[in-house]
Amino acid sequence: MNAIEIKNLTKSFRGMHALDHFHMTVPVGSIYGFIGENGSGKSTTEKLICGHLVPDEGEIKLFGKSYKDAGVRVRVGALIENAGCFPNSSVWNNLMMQAINLGIQNREEEISRVLKIVRMEDSAKIKFKSCSLGMKQRIGIAMALLGNPALLILDEPINGLDTDGMKIMREILVDITKNYNCTVLISSHLLGELEKIATHYGIIRQGKMIKEITAQEMEARARVFVSLKTKDINSALNLLNRKFNNVKQENECIRVYDVDNAELIVEYLLQNGLVVNEVKKNKIGLEEYYLEIMSEKEAK
Repeated sequence: MNAIEIKNLTKSFRGMHALDHFHMTVPVGSIYGFIGENGSGKSTTEKLICGHLVPDEGEIKLFGKSYKDAGVRVRVGALIENAGCFPNSSVWNNLMMQAINLGIQNREEEISRVLKIVRMEDSAKIKFKSCSLGMKQRIGIAMALLGNPALLILDEPINGLDTDGMKIMREILVDITKNYNCTVLISSHLLGELEKIATHYGIIRQGKMIKEITAQEMEARARVFVSLKTKDINSALNLLNRKFNNVKQENECIRVYDVDNAELIVEYLLQNGLVVNEVKKNKIGLEEYYLEIMSEKEAK
């Protein structure tokens, strides 16, 4: 079963398409990285799934049922834009107000449960306004987790966080999917961070889904390359282009694609009088894969 299935979803604002016959499939238990440039339709999609907007046409199913189904709606938690907390109230009181609003039973136990998940058990008495950005994001996730949802929708939860904050957030999201049977849909511009946790990706452009791919499929397709630095880049480029099929300059480095033998390249350059200062093997990551797909679409 899929947590989310969207078909031919269309939404317009003032005659302009935000989504144009959009489709999406999010498997149960996945961390689905939702990627696209600003204005591509990510937030609109998330708001439609949550019922904050009404589609012009198309179908949204959650766990095999219409997203309008009351039994399905209570299985969805979301953090879109901000947590909507009262700044002068404590973390605990903000969560208590949300729990009351949701009609949750055993509210104190539930609040303790979600604070433990987001690693804020010791911060319950702190006023929301005194919390750091990373803490505020985690409070927002805690609020979205009240009621033990099966689907969590997060809009840019790691943007603006420092290194420690992003690490904690990654660990929390993986924990949610592995230990709490929750599917996560997460949008982010920080593709390097997303690549560390996502199991599936969806790439949206101008309101249309242009690519859905699993992390395993992307890993299998990722092109291997050897990256090297040398003082005489122009001479090295000329030499390497004679022997290898795909050689490109990337800033101060030279990349030789589809070659896994770095020693062969270094030896070849040394034989021709060029010293290699730095060499390493790598694969194309999510960010480069994304940019490559975008450039292909622009070319068409």
